[in-house]
Amino acid sequence: MDEERPVAANMIRPAGEVALDDVDRAIVRILAADARTPNSTIARRVGVAPSTCLLRVRRLQETGVVRGFHADLGPEALGRPLQALVSVRLQSHARAALGSFAERLATLPGVLNVFFLAGANDFLVHVASTSPEDLREFVVRNLNAAREVASTETSLVFEHVPGRGLQPD
Repeated sequence: MDEERPVAANMIRPAGEVALDDVDRAIVRILAADARTPNSTIARRVGVAPSTCLLRVRRLQETGVVRGFHADLGPEALGRPLQALVSVRLQSHARAALGSFAERLATLPGVLNVFFLAGANDFLVHVASTSPEDLREFVVRNLNAAREVASTETSLVFEHVPGRGLQPD
């Protein structure tokens, strides 16, 4: 396949986004379903040579379409069966330190994700804990005791149903 063809009707090119043709979209769908799929298998399934497939995957990585390949770890299997979402509101004087506060949160044991929010709260922290007592201790020690924090609200996660994820149209 010619890698330098002009943008055609079968290519996606919304403002500010990377143009993806049918082959790129097929590659992304395969990787989204199973990031461990061998290059040769992807190439065969999308109908291109393995070398072309490898170049396309590299281009998808370089342009930020594919940001990484990750293992989906089970918190329960790693001794952290209790998950919670903790909403955090910072003191007004701490607004200048939003970035450093988020970075610090992300390094704490058990923190799965830190989301910076618009609205009443500043952050939503996804935490996996060993027990209710461990979760309480995490919130008290790392959030409520921090001088930057005005308030927190903790919601327990009973079940997580993953979304379909991002898929190219």
